[in-house]
Parts: sequence; structure tokens; C-alpha cells
Amino acid sequence: MQTRTRVLTGTALALALGAGTFGAVSASASASTAPTARAESAPAAPAKDKNFTTSTHLTIDAASRAARAALDAAGKEGQKVTVAVVDRNGNTLVTLRGDGAGPQSYESAERKAFTAVSWNAPTSVLAGRLAQAPNLKDIPGTLFLAGGVPVQASGAPVAGIGVAGAPSGDLDEKFAKAGADSLAK
Repeated sequence: MQTRTRVLTGTALALALGAGTFGAVSASASASTAPTARAESAPAAPAKDKNFTTSTHLTIDAASRAARAALDAAGKEGQKVTVAVVDRNGNTLVTLRGDGAGPQSYESAERKAFTAVSWNAPTSVLAGRLAQAPNLKDIPGTLFLAGGVPVQASGAPVAGIGVAGAPSGDLDEKFAKAGADSLAK
């Protein structure tokens, strides 16, 4: 039994030593060829690749400031609302549920923000389109009620701000716009 243990231990040590040596040689070989490979593949000037695009995103700090500005605007008018800020893809960046805001306002604010950024238009404008295309309301995650506004950079949507909980969509949208406007300051 003792001999078997020594053989297994010796084999394990030999394998570990061999793997370490192989790894060191491989790392050394990679290090000596890597700078050459990088230098050869590095373009002299940035090339435009038609397969990729660059997009602008709202930072979490900016999203938080916009949400806070919308919530503060509602608070000044005594309204209890929820504010949501979503990115270009509709992913929630920030949601602030104001003190006393109704339970339905959380999801409504997020859906309004998603709808605004998806169509790059205020949700009050989009709600008017339902008369011509009533099936729009069936698109998952959307809510065609006033209270959502897009945030744009160079005319392209980069985020959406949705507000829900005030007695009217017009008030919700007014507060959402206050959040968007705060980003220009």
C-alpha cells in the first residue's frame, strides 16, 4: 500500500512539474511573439468597419439625476409618482418610487419609459396613433398612455423616462419632461 502511494504521488508530481514547464515555455513563446503579432495587426488609422456601430448610452449618474429631477417636480406639485429611466434597449437603469405612490405606478412608469424610447416619441403622441393602429397596444412591455418621454443624443433615442401615478397623463408627462430637461443643464 505504501509503495502504491509513493508511485501515485511521484506520478502526480511528475505531471505537475511537466505541466508547469510546458506552461512556462508556452507563456514565454506567447510573450515573445505577442508584440510582433499585435504590431502587425494594429491598423495605422482607425478603419470604419461596416459590421459594427457605436452607440451613446446614458450613464447611471445621469439616469439617477433625471429620475430625481422628475420626482422632485412631482413633489413640488404634491403628486405621488414613480419614475423609471430605461436605456435604449428598454433595460431599467433607475426606478424611484415616491413616498405614497400607488402600487400600479411602478410597472406603468417602466412601460411608459420603454414605449417612449422604442418609438422615440412622447407617449402622449403615441397614444393618439392607437386610433389608426389599435394593435400597437398589444406589443409586449408597452403602455400607450401619456407620461413617457424619450431622451435623445443627436436626434437618436438613448433612453426613456416614464412617470406614473399622477391623476392625469399630462401631469405624468410634464414630470418626465422635467427629468429629461435636467440632463441639458
